[in-house]
Amino acid sequence: MQTNLADFIRDTPQGREAEAILRKCVHCGFCTATCPTYQLLGDELDGPRGRIYLMKQVLEGEAATEKTRLHLDRCLTCRACETTCPSGVQYGRLLDIGRAVVAKQVPRAGLDKLRRDTLASVLPRPALFNPLLGLGRIARNLLPKVLDDVVPETPSRARPWPLGGHARRMLLLDGCVQPALSPATNAAAARVLDRLGISLVRAPGAGCCGAVAFHLDAQDKALDAMRHNIDIWWPHVEQGAEALLFTASGCGVMISDYGHLLAHDPAYAERAKRIAALACDLGMIIEKEKSQLKQILISNPPRGKFVFHPPCSLQHGLKLKGRVETLLGELGFELAPVADSHLCCGSAGTYSILQPEISVQLQRNKIAALTASAPAQILTANIGCQTHLQSATRLPVRHWIEAVDDLLSEVH
Repeated sequence: MQTNLADFIRDTPQGREAEAILRKCVHCGFCTATCPTYQLLGDELDGPRGRIYLMKQVLEGEAATEKTRLHLDRCLTCRACETTCPSGVQYGRLLDIGRAVVAKQVPRAGLDKLRRDTLASVLPRPALFNPLLGLGRIARNLLPKVLDDVVPETPSRARPWPLGGHARRMLLLDGCVQPALSPATNAAAARVLDRLGISLVRAPGAGCCGAVAFHLDAQDKALDAMRHNIDIWWPHVEQGAEALLFTASGCGVMISDYGHLLAHDPAYAERAKRIAALACDLGMIIEKEKSQLKQILISNPPRGKFVFHPPCSLQHGLKLKGRVETLLGELGFELAPVADSHLCCGSAGTYSILQPEISVQLQRNKIAALTASAPAQILTANIGCQTHLQSATRLPVRHWIEAVDDLLSEVH
């Protein structure tokens, strides 16, 4: 795609990156076939190709409008288009640049700004989020429907965290909302790794990975969160932590991007690159140790039928499509096939709150696909998807590591 970027961005790092991405796009339109919003709305501007045109126009000097912002807001950032694109267009990175420029040209106001500012301030802070979640659970039936649907019921209690003490140590991203929404997840990960001779270490003081603020027009605040985490994690890295493990794939995508996002920060660039290199999805750790698990589970194979929902952040963001499903199959889990597994469930971070109508349509489609085989449980790998799907079904929706921990707890 031929480009002629405007002076305000042409010679900046963002401008050079945007131009390189734009030049890769050949207008083929393959991306529209896998774009959830295009499939629902049928509008070219609500698909990747149309949004690329909108961002190109703005970057070339045409003034952004509220309509421009609306079409960019409707994007789930699921990145299914990247998986489909034969030219390797890094749409997600272009969208980050485009959204930042549009946000400056068309500032938000009123309820829209208040809602986003509140989400960016509350969700990453457990000290605020946890008590508000508790109040929400108490007053669940009194809340507006859009909030009632996203406030989950009290989760099942986590099993005890193991004592650890192994020579092999891995650092854990504890997460900002996951400990309150699904405390069993990280505890299950620690217990499974403990059986494999690996200690999972939490770093007190570490906070949100930065994803919430980054996608709510608060990119500077997100970068500060990243720097803070690097400062907290770095002593553990120097002491030989084998990996920085995450159980929420949405957080994993952001951490894996630290090196890119802080590449022009002289004080943090090298450490950010190192942190990104250490970041590893839980499934990839378990995959390396699966032979030990299979030996342990041989006397207690999984029972019942399961389905797996691969979060967009896992299959499109981290490029781990099919890996967890294969791993679970090798561990003996019977996974029923799911139609359109490449499509987003509609959670997408705060999208379910900011774009509820589109989100609910995607949620209904996904629940229909996941429950078509009458499974006993739905497994996934991201807290956002887990909470979003659980609000629409009575079937248990859990992180897959919890199902593995269930089996191991029965084997002594």
